[in-house]
Amino acid sequence: MEQRVALIGILVENKDSVEKINSLLHQWEQYIIGRMGIPHRQRGVSIISIAMDAPQDAISTLSGKLGSLPGVSSKVIYTKA
Repeated sequence: MEQRVALIGILVENKDSVEKINSLLHQWEQYIIGRMGIPHRQRGVSIISIAMDAPQDAISTLSGKLGSLPGVSSKVIYTKA
C-alpha cells in the first residue's frame, strides 16, 4: 500500500485517556516522524500533533482508535501526493 505523509491533530479533554494515547502511539512508533504536545491548562485541554509517514490505512486506524477514547478527538490531514 502507498505511503502517505499526514498530520493527526488530537485534542484531549479527559486526562484519564493519556495512558491509552501513549500506548497507541507506541504501537505505531515506526511510522511517527515526530510529535508535539501543548497543555492548555486554563481550558483543561491538551493539544497533540503527530506527524506520520505510513500507509493510509495505518494512519486512519490510529486516528480512529484515538478518537474512540473517552474525551479524545482526532482528525487527519493528508498530503496530496
